[in-house]
Amino acid sequence: MPITDLLERNRKLYGHEVALVEINPAVQEGPRITWREYALVQPTSSTPYRREITWSVFDEKANRVANLLLSRGIQKGQKVAILLMNCLEWLPIYFGILKSGAIAVPLNFRYTADEIEYCVKLADADILFFGPEFIGRVEDIVPHIGSERALFFVGDNCPSFAESYHEAVANCSSSAPKVLIEDTDEAAIYYSSGTTGFPKAILLDHTALLQSARMEAAHHLTTHDDVFLCIPPLYHTGAKMHWFGSLYTGSKAVLLKGNSPKAIFDTVSWERCTIVWLLVPWCQDILTALDRGELRMEDYQLSQWRLMHIGAQPVPPSLIKHWMQYFPNHKYDTNYGLSESTGPGCVHLGIDNIHKVGAIGVPGLGWKCKIVDENDHPVKQGDVGELCVKGPGVMRCYYHDEKATREVLIDNWLHTGDMAMQDPDGFIFLVDRKKDVIITGGENLYPVQIEDFLTAFPKVQDVAVIGLPDKRLGEIAAAIIQIKPDMTCTEEEINEYCMALPRYKRPRKIIFADVPRNPTGKIEKPKLREKYCGVRLVEAQNKA
Repeated sequence: MPITDLLERNRKLYGHEVALVEINPAVQEGPRITWREYALVQPTSSTPYRREITWSVFDEKANRVANLLLSRGIQKGQKVAILLMNCLEWLPIYFGILKSGAIAVPLNFRYTADEIEYCVKLADADILFFGPEFIGRVEDIVPHIGSERALFFVGDNCPSFAESYHEAVANCSSSAPKVLIEDTDEAAIYYSSGTTGFPKAILLDHTALLQSARMEAAHHLTTHDDVFLCIPPLYHTGAKMHWFGSLYTGSKAVLLKGNSPKAIFDTVSWERCTIVWLLVPWCQDILTALDRGELRMEDYQLSQWRLMHIGAQPVPPSLIKHWMQYFPNHKYDTNYGLSESTGPGCVHLGIDNIHKVGAIGVPGLGWKCKIVDENDHPVKQGDVGELCVKGPGVMRCYYHDEKATREVLIDNWLHTGDMAMQDPDGFIFLVDRKKDVIITGGENLYPVQIEDFLTAFPKVQDVAVIGLPDKRLGEIAAAIIQIKPDMTCTEEEINEYCMALPRYKRPRKIIFADVPRNPTGKIEKPKLREKYCGVRLVEAQNKA
């Protein structure tokens, strides 16, 4: 069945129950109270700090969006783009697009005007929904994307070059449109993170989206009584497909606008959140705040929080060991995936396998995996090769890019570009991105292994390892190290700590600086290479 059927089912079964809550700590009118006070005097849906909608209202809003699009001539298979920060309107607009039979095209909120223009044109989007944060960027590209594209502004004080979303949907029917949608219909275009250049457009169908929802609920034993805290951006498959577990079970989810340790603990306490998906930097921030006494466990209601899981990047085992010191009763999972595999879960650790922390895990529900050499032959167990995955969540293609599609989709196997190995128990360990491997003096260095080692050093907040050109060795490993707040560290301390590594794995250069990460938590190594190696991505090649 199409993913939209789940929303309609939830309206029928749980219509008066809360589906989505938006928490915005930046709104000054909001409460500044303890979780105990909050439990007694909970804000209403009209409070700026906190807004909520039921499953019934969610479905009605989606229907209004669908009927708006149909009234503007949108036909099945046409594209509609979304450029919004996380908000209560995001998911109803997304599902309204799907209900109209159109293809939803979420856009990264960090895109520049040029990138927005590029992605809108690449996807052939006919309509763009955008929020107040993007007025300037959208206005800049209006002359270039053509007057034939409709622009709907989601917010107050609509700019003159767009139409008001709220006014446009107000007079549209809240009844479900009569559009036949089938499992195999194309549903969404997601863009790759762009860490290797200009993003590629990844085409997914309804079968892939539904597979992701079933898998998320199964992997994390999600029930109707769970409350999922969603912090990462909804434009990305990671956040969206983890939320699909809530959609599949008809359970409540909370959208938190902000990721400070206090905001996370407040929201977990106030909304009784049971499942929280975090990125590595946010975990590090929470642990640092706890270690320094800036957060105290006894000040919050955290006993109902049963599962913390991480995805989008390699997870240092030392981080999870530190986490379990504060949360010994937590279940934990690592989720691996790509937008090309409909987000997280094609490989996952599993909530009962914390003894294997460091691995990305085993094939997820409905998935197969293999590790191959450069000739596409399976490698021996324990050897390093490229991870390939196969399952119902594999993308249809890279939209408008047959060459790139052929390079990664071979006999329905998705070649991930990630180097991995499998241990005797069948658990897969991510070694590094294929393109990030450093070849020094004929030896392959895998930066993730060095990063995991350095992250365990008590003074290190974050670390990225890249290759620097070297006349003698070809490349040498350089460690860009971000030190924890209010701490000092010397190069001699790092070098002394690295004596525990094999000689060829020790970083030859130490650089103390901030480690840039994108909104999904991935280290932006191209930026580091450009800064420290003079390697600049050729934009024209990436656009071609």
